[in-house]
Amino acid sequence: MHFSIPETEVRSDENGSTYVLGDCEASSQHVRQSSAQRSRIKKEYGNNVVPAFPPKKIFTLTPAEVDQRREQLEKYMQAVRQDPILGSSEMFNSFLRKAQQETQQIPTEEVQLEIYLSNGQKVKVNILTSDQTEDVLEAVASKLDLPDELVGYFSLFLVQEREDGGCTYVRKLQEFELPYVSITSLHSPDYRIVLRKSYWDTAYDTDVMDDRVGLNLLYAQTVSDIERGWILVNKEQHRQLKSLQEKGSKKEFIRLAQTLKYYGYIKFDPCITDFPEKGCHVIVSAGNNELNFHVKLPNDQMKEGSFKVTRMRCWRVTSSVPVANGTANPSSSSKCDVKLELAFEYLMSKDRLQWVTITSPQAIMMSICLQSMVDELMVKKSGGSIKKMQKKRLNGTFQRSDSQQTVKSPPLLDSPDPSREQVVKLSTKLSSVSLRGLSSSNSASDISGNEFHGNYAFEGIGDDDL
Repeated sequence: MHFSIPETEVRSDENGSTYVLGDCEASSQHVRQSSAQRSRIKKEYGNNVVPAFPPKKIFTLTPAEVDQRREQLEKYMQAVRQDPILGSSEMFNSFLRKAQQETQQIPTEEVQLEIYLSNGQKVKVNILTSDQTEDVLEAVASKLDLPDELVGYFSLFLVQEREDGGCTYVRKLQEFELPYVSITSLHSPDYRIVLRKSYWDTAYDTDVMDDRVGLNLLYAQTVSDIERGWILVNKEQHRQLKSLQEKGSKKEFIRLAQTLKYYGYIKFDPCITDFPEKGCHVIVSAGNNELNFHVKLPNDQMKEGSFKVTRMRCWRVTSSVPVANGTANPSSSSKCDVKLELAFEYLMSKDRLQWVTITSPQAIMMSICLQSMVDELMVKKSGGSIKKMQKKRLNGTFQRSDSQQTVKSPPLLDSPDPSREQVVKLSTKLSSVSLRGLSSSNSASDISGNEFHGNYAFEGIGDDDL
């Protein structure tokens, strides 16, 4: 979601000193609207539910402080949105939808939006610029002829294509987002919106594969994940997969892929962790109700291990900007200088909880993955299942094209890339080490010390799980 404070202007005074001047009227209105919205939410849900609003500053903001303020506002919105109570608040979602359009000054009108499938195929849908994620998702499902009861098994993701041919999953588009506004505000052809399955339990694959369109979507995603190296295969497994692909045996292809390492995982870009040692390079993958770590230690030794979501008591995302002499560095005003961290408290052994921190631009995406895993576990624990998404359009509908589009089969698998780095599992669990507590974080822009996402699935853990 693109949520920002008004643009600023850099000016010089008579002495030649530079300072930043914001759009005072727009800024005041923006802050008043945000603050008033928070007051209404607090009145309805109580003070303990709503995170602390980013503090206002009296003096003129420097470029770095403007960027920091923008990050704080976006982080505040993400934090509120991840709360299950506030996230379902139509009052809050309505405010966010309006804020997105006003920020980008995009009027409500009918447009055509391109959505990509995992195999690179484009699906063009006619939507309104004010349509939120679920509306666009249903438009894509209608174009593909995907049954209503399977719509909830898929989600839309914002993805950035990299120069090396890979891709970075920036985030899952949230219900309150306006996909057209989100993609348009980026002003870059490197970004695209991709349709991908949104569940983690492979048992749900059976539901999807029972439908022709669902089968084709899942098959295309599986082939894509294998080709990009997200799913690991050896030569014999590759030979079997290619044989099934040549026969057109899509279900058998998927069932074999289900037995492979990292099937259904989302792989994140290389980042930094303090586990098992501070400053370690790590590749994090999310799937199978865990975060998998492939860590390179300072001595170049490789280790791999997994952190089960059921053993995470809580987690939070924090952000910080470079500081010098206690003040944000004016020369570091670029948004890329803002550091995001995901920290989670993990049950290493009985009666011993420790913090693990990941520093990554994809920290929020990781947090959303954790939350969706917990939600899915709790639904399954209560005997429920994935339910279809219900359209909540309030202001009527518009006519969409009745023409439907078929999902094309991906080309045959290429031979495994011998230069691709293979993961060697040296241990099933990472060794326990002393970790710095979250309270010692140097984050310069923490919103609240109580900004944790509690894990209710953790409460059901027993001694047999340790």
